[in-house]
Amino acid sequence: MSIEPAWSGAFDRGAIHEVAALPFAGVREWAFGGSTGAGVRVAVIDSGVDAEHPRVGGVVGGVAFHLDAEAEYGYVEDEGPHGDLVGHGTACAGIIRSIAPEAEIYSVRVLGANLKGRGALLHAGVEWSVEHDMHVANLSLSSKAEAMFGPLHEVADQAYFSGTVLVCAANNLPGPTYPSQYASVISVASRAGSDELALAYNPHPPVEFGARGIDVDVAWAGHGSITATGNSFAAPHVTAMVALMRSKHPWLTPLQVKAVLHAASDNSVPGPDS
Repeated sequence: MSIEPAWSGAFDRGAIHEVAALPFAGVREWAFGGSTGAGVRVAVIDSGVDAEHPRVGGVVGGVAFHLDAEAEYGYVEDEGPHGDLVGHGTACAGIIRSIAPEAEIYSVRVLGANLKGRGALLHAGVEWSVEHDMHVANLSLSSKAEAMFGPLHEVADQAYFSGTVLVCAANNLPGPTYPSQYASVISVASRAGSDELALAYNPHPPVEFGARGIDVDVAWAGHGSITATGNSFAAPHVTAMVALMRSKHPWLTPLQVKAVLHAASDNSVPGPDS
């Protein structure tokens, strides 16, 4: 078994306690049952996506952001086809595709070949997702830069009010990172298990949800696969759940999506007034 990433301890066996939820009878079936994610636009903000990987099966479109000191905002935006510089984004897209096979995946590349990037590019990727009316965006990345706290908070709120659900992986190391710390996003850490739809709620945030993310077989570069552990791979499980949910119930707001995920968590029980 791999070493658990930071924030995963809240979802260890024995650490998960029951939490009171809204009294939705059969909420999981209502939320996910029979859905394929059809009609839902999903942005994978990452290192790019290999559209030809058999586990991805194509992308609808996307954009790549590159640093450029001479550009007005310090970066340039190239819309159109591009590859994955690492394999990380392809892994996330493959997970989403396995759960929501008919979701429309868009690749938003903001990371370089070293799997690192500037906060300004992350900000640009989220902003692009909002401007292009993505229903949900997967962010298996984050920024530790204090200077990005305000700008990323602002664009996360913009997404929230515009109807784009941001699903954000917590950092694998302890300490605050953004935007996973914000209340306007759905924050995710890893938990053990093989069930792709397993979900647990943590009543003591900042990380609210735990999903499968330990020893996961994921797509990777060169049309291959690897076994990987990390909060990065837990987040796309939840992103896919959101895609299933918004495909069946497109009227759900980001606030309602989070409430339904809370009620659909494995450790949720009907509230005391139900």
